[in-house]
Amino acid sequence: MTKRILMLTAGSFAAALLGADVTAFAQPAEEPISKTCREGPHAREVEIQKIEPFKVFDNLYHVGPCYVSSWILTTPEGDIMFDTSQEPFVDKIMDNIRKVGVNPRDIKYIVINHGHIDHFGGAARLQQFTGARVVATPEDWTMIEAFAGKPNNRDGGKPTAVPKRDMEVREGDHLDLGDQHLIIHTAPGHTPGNLFVEGIVLHDGAQTYKGIWGGGGAGAPGLAGAEQGVVNAQKLNAVKGVQVYLMTHSWQPPNGYPGGGILERSKLLETRKPGDPHPFVDPASWEARAKRQLETAQRVLAEERAKAGTSAN
Repeated sequence: MTKRILMLTAGSFAAALLGADVTAFAQPAEEPISKTCREGPHAREVEIQKIEPFKVFDNLYHVGPCYVSSWILTTPEGDIMFDTSQEPFVDKIMDNIRKVGVNPRDIKYIVINHGHIDHFGGAARLQQFTGARVVATPEDWTMIEAFAGKPNNRDGGKPTAVPKRDMEVREGDHLDLGDQHLIIHTAPGHTPGNLFVEGIVLHDGAQTYKGIWGGGGAGAPGLAGAEQGVVNAQKLNAVKGVQVYLMTHSWQPPNGYPGGGILERSKLLETRKPGDPHPFVDPASWEARAKRQLETAQRVLAEERAKAGTSAN
């Protein structure tokens, strides 16, 4: 069955930025567009966020706005969407899904990274659009439900629509579809049920790569949170062989992600020639990030123990 008729590559990225009317603001000199979209005064502007979709791998597309990522992972048995952004960008996401040639009804699961509105805010409408199951941890389902009717921070204060509680996942659960056998990990701290996903298989011609979506995240404030932060980082470092990091945001301080944010890497695909390395395949940067997270978590834990007058023993 042929599902993908039109597949936009990052070669259309310049048009994507023009489509977002980037001339409407003064781009800071030498600042990556991923950073402008995520941080600073222009990050709140609606039009800059409405970028065009692009193909990253044979089975992976970026269809979200500029500041927060929405990915679609395709399989022979249906597709998986990671995160939904929020209003007022949902119409654009729907349009982007069609543009890359994905049939919305082929999307079987929508996985929510955590219970902040920029990650789940489009889930109610996108579930209606696709018929997919919406997936989150029980803790963050509770968080999502608490947003119902509250002002949307990017849509003029309009009330937030939330999806009905659907599919719950917990540490170690599997999500299997087609050639994808994904493993869910919980990493509480950023939110009570923050998660990340390992086992993503990405195809680039005859090559396959191992991907991960989301990160372990720091723990909550205080000693208990610091202890959880170390657990989160240890889980992250236990995942071996990661080659591709699917970021939940286009830019992560202080440098986006060593080697560049999502949009900087996508621009490198424009000039990629057969045999050239894939810009999103970067195991060294991932390993450095995971190592740094563990070192930071251990330092924070030592500081919290010192405050509490306790020791590792």
